Amino acid sequence: MDNSKEKKNFIQKLRNKYRLAIFNEQTYEEVWAMRLSRLNVFTVVGASAVVLVVLVSLLIAYTGLREYIPGFPDGNERIMMVRNVNRVDSLIQEIKKRDEFFESIKAVVQGEVPAYEDMDSDNKSGKNVEHVSFESSKEDQEFREKVEKEEKYNLSVLDVKDRIPELNQAYFYTPLKGYVVKKFVEGENHFGVDIVSKPGETVLSILNGTVIFSGWTVETGYVLMIQHGNDIISVYKHNSKLLKKSGERIEAGEAIANVGNSGELTTGPHLHFELWYQGQAVDPEEYILFE
Repeated sequence: MDNSKEKKNFIQKLRNKYRLAIFNEQTYEEVWAMRLSRLNVFTVVGASAVVLVVLVSLLIAYTGLREYIPGFPDGNERIMMVRNVNRVDSLIQEIKKRDEFFESIKAVVQGEVPAYEDMDSDNKSGKNVEHVSFESSKEDQEFREKVEKEEKYNLSVLDVKDRIPELNQAYFYTPLKGYVVKKFVEGENHFGVDIVSKPGETVLSILNGTVIFSGWTVETGYVLMIQHGNDIISVYKHNSKLLKKSGERIEAGEAIANVGNSGELTTGPHLHFELWYQGQAVDPEEYILFE
């Protein structure tokens, strides 16, 4: 009973009305007055505090004032964090491509065909690829006939020099018809030739072989490397698009890429072509006609 009475008295005190008045000190005239209760005062003060907290939170969250909070990174630090995340992701991808390249080289040296997940992706999806039928359109047929007619007799045989008999006896397809703007200079670590042609032109394989690398590098952009017979390797750099994947078998004269301007070490659309024999770079112009 005592507790209930105390509770009622407390509630009654909260509801009791009071008069807040302001008087003139000289004349004791009432200037301003307001009726209120303790409950009203608590309600107004609490609501004002909540509104103030919400406004301060919004002000900190959506303005630059949050950068003055200890421990919160400023704009430059956030930009560096994003850049570092992108760089780490790029490094992971480059390391993965490097490992795949080494595995491809190892497999080729051992006389095996490089195997990648990309080659088995269709089988992993559970689809029966043996019964897939492809129908070529009229435009595709016309394009194939045009390319075959242009490249039918596109063989280059040079017998001017007799430095490497195995290469002189080979019948190379010309990878790209165009102008050689920079020649093979071994002393400047330029182990190939730069051929200028129209952007998007088709790049062809010089011989039959197996793709040992098909990917992106920072300096040379989209790169394709093909292992041929007789310890011959051909390299195609700065492409705009690669048409073949690592591990694929390539026929001589088959389209493998498109001319582009990818990578940091380039000043315009061209193909950087390298020819390697038994681990040494050779001058492609001694064995292939490009013009």
